[in-house]
Amino acid sequence: MTGTPRTLAEELRTRTDRGLVGLLRARPDLLNPVPGDVTQLATRAGTRASVVRAVERLDRFVLQTAEALAVAPDPCPYDTLGALMGGDAGDPAVAAELPRAVAELRAQALVWGPDDRLRLVRTARELLTPSPAHPSPTGLGPTVAEAMAGMSPGRLQEIIAAAGLPTTHDPVTAVAALTTLFADRVRMAALLDTAPAESVAVLDKLLWGPPYGAVTDRPAPHLQWLLDRGLLIPSGARNVVLPREAALHLRGGRAHRAAEPVPPALSPATERDPQLVDNAAASQAFTALATVEELLKEWDLGGPAVLRAGGMSVRDLKRTATALDTTEQLAAFWLELAYAAGLIASDGEADERFAATPAAEEWLQLPDHARWAELAAGWLAATRAPGIVGTADAKGRALAVLGPHLDRSPAPEVRRRALALLAALPPGTAVPASAVLARLRWERPLRGGSPAAGQLPADDAPAAPGPADDLRSRLAQWTLAEAELLGVTGRGALSTHGRALIDSPSDSTAPTPAETTAAATRAAALLAPLLPEPVDHVLLQADLTAVAPGPLRRPLAEALGVLADIESKGGATVYRFTPGSVRRALDAGRSAAELQEFLAAHSRTPVPQPLAYLVDDVARKHGQLRIGAAAAYVRCDDDALLSEILADRRAAALRLRRLAPTVLAAQTSPEQLLDGLRAMGYAPAAESAAGDVLIARADSYRTPPRTAPAPVPDGPPSPDPTLLAAAVRAIRAGDLAATAERKPVQAPAPAPGGFPRTTSAETLATMQAAVLTNSALWIGYVNADGAASQRVIAPVRVEGGFVTAYDHTSDEVRTYPLHRITGVAELADDSV
Repeated sequence: MTGTPRTLAEELRTRTDRGLVGLLRARPDLLNPVPGDVTQLATRAGTRASVVRAVERLDRFVLQTAEALAVAPDPCPYDTLGALMGGDAGDPAVAAELPRAVAELRAQALVWGPDDRLRLVRTARELLTPSPAHPSPTGLGPTVAEAMAGMSPGRLQEIIAAAGLPTTHDPVTAVAALTTLFADRVRMAALLDTAPAESVAVLDKLLWGPPYGAVTDRPAPHLQWLLDRGLLIPSGARNVVLPREAALHLRGGRAHRAAEPVPPALSPATERDPQLVDNAAASQAFTALATVEELLKEWDLGGPAVLRAGGMSVRDLKRTATALDTTEQLAAFWLELAYAAGLIASDGEADERFAATPAAEEWLQLPDHARWAELAAGWLAATRAPGIVGTADAKGRALAVLGPHLDRSPAPEVRRRALALLAALPPGTAVPASAVLARLRWERPLRGGSPAAGQLPADDAPAAPGPADDLRSRLAQWTLAEAELLGVTGRGALSTHGRALIDSPSDSTAPTPAETTAAATRAAALLAPLLPEPVDHVLLQADLTAVAPGPLRRPLAEALGVLADIESKGGATVYRFTPGSVRRALDAGRSAAELQEFLAAHSRTPVPQPLAYLVDDVARKHGQLRIGAAAAYVRCDDDALLSEILADRRAAALRLRRLAPTVLAAQTSPEQLLDGLRAMGYAPAAESAAGDVLIARADSYRTPPRTAPAPVPDGPPSPDPTLLAAAVRAIRAGDLAATAERKPVQAPAPAPGGFPRTTSAETLATMQAAVLTNSALWIGYVNADGAASQRVIAPVRVEGGFVTAYDHTSDEVRTYPLHRITGVAELADDSV
């Protein structure tokens, strides 16, 4: 195609396949469904929903360029656009970056036309053009022609006469003369030199917007001076507006108060030793693993109930925070982290409650670095935002942890981008969170809610949030805090394994699952040498405590967790032995000899005498009393001990009576009887109907198999190269069918929609001739659903009432029934 394109569709036809692929990659919503031809692609690219989504993803300078085009003449020469962006004095930084901004708008089909006739697509112009209801971020008002529309011809003549212009014979030339005056820097400066100082002060107040003001029925002289010369134009009963051309003169030709061609610098930067950063991150990663493991242990027998509306109650969240020794907000993060990794879920029973999943058992058996990789990968891809737990939804209801309505689709993109900004810094370099937030707001000003960029107009849009209160900024703040908690960063800088976690060969912000898995595996391998090696011993002390000098191996930690209570955590965990903890180990089926052997085998110090005495003393009393089901009974070979129990007033609630010298019966359940006697200081053991001691090992409660929650996508997924290539081929083929030159069709009447129409005999003869000459044909076709379409085909075989042909529209070989072909026409010789 030659000459200047007249429409966006014509310009898209001139693009290379690579250019169309770039457009479809930048705006994947255009692919659903794949456009039938270039005209459909251009039409879809101009729809409001698609344009809004594309404009929301522009960086601040590209958006400022689009806003300048919205207030510029249509079409706009490149030099005029450059003057609006850089002002009369020019700006080297703006001049250097403006070609990139225009190229970006062109690539996304928001601007088309050559440099001397740049056109913003109509929908984008409607979105960004100033109006009283939706002021432009430029702060400019309507043009002179727009503001004076409907003004009486007599009043127009009075205004241009007061401005020192000759009168005209019609309103159009009067408006044109005033517009030319305001755009003339020399004459406009001379006019303003005669203005009262108060008038100039009024213009200064309206200069950068909003351009509207209020006046009384009898304006003050300095206001009347402006009204008489058209520097303020009435806009309603008591409102006035500063016309665009006058404002641009006062601004020195600039559309924006401050153009921002360069993103904010990530500064001030603090350089730290990369090894110290990695060690700090690894230490926090180990703490994260311990916290999640403790959560799973806390819920080993089942977690809290699920609220009717979903999620956990505030009371259960407080209880979980206490168990994890953290705040409620951090407890919400750890709960959501485990949920995102598929380690906890609801059990789906009638009395629904949360519990660990079967996947948690597999996770607990993995090495520490592999367990961390699963948590980090789940966090990076999750769309749920723990930071909004406790805030109110649209109906004023508090959002519950693990409940619905916590998904925020931009979260994965914000996390990756925030970490990518840290990855762009030298290893070990940290910057303040405010610097990261400023850069993110520059990259996505509309999504970031920055007042400098404004918001796209909507009829029911709420007030724009401040720069620190919008969702994207809050997600970024939470990302930096959560990355530190998880050990992705250390001391504010991205760790080596954190860099590997976000590193992927994909150009998209959403890598494929295979790329995510590979990155997590690389990150785990880098983290493994930094994590402490599990130890297989403890240090027993005479004060009935044991000190673990590091993380214990899992079998040892589980066994010691039954035999002793954790007293303190940290680099060295302190366990305390008590009569209750020793009894718990005996209830789990261990004998005194086994406990003594276990302690001796796993202690680097001799077993202290007080600890050995404690084990033997509790074991000697353990099982002396036997509890069984009568409703319940107490059996003991020492009848004096039973007499002692009967005489104890604390046993009144158990309602005991003697059945035999060595047997007491109770009117409570065996569990209540066990708890009651233990509260009195005894050490009873439960027994079976056969008289054997029952081992009181608690069984773990697990949900049925559950999958991790699926992230909520932020719009259509990024298309892969194969889909993009196939879509471009289909669009090209469809465009060929729609635009190919055809030979005249001799037909009695055209078919509906302009499709060719021939008789069955003519259709068959033309098809057979095309097979012999290997030529392409234009056909009209009606499918089984009655939908009509036009296609370009190259017939290969005609037999049995069917034609087999290569379909240029769908880029494949297909078979068509002849009776569904409305007609056929030959293409011009140079069409295919």
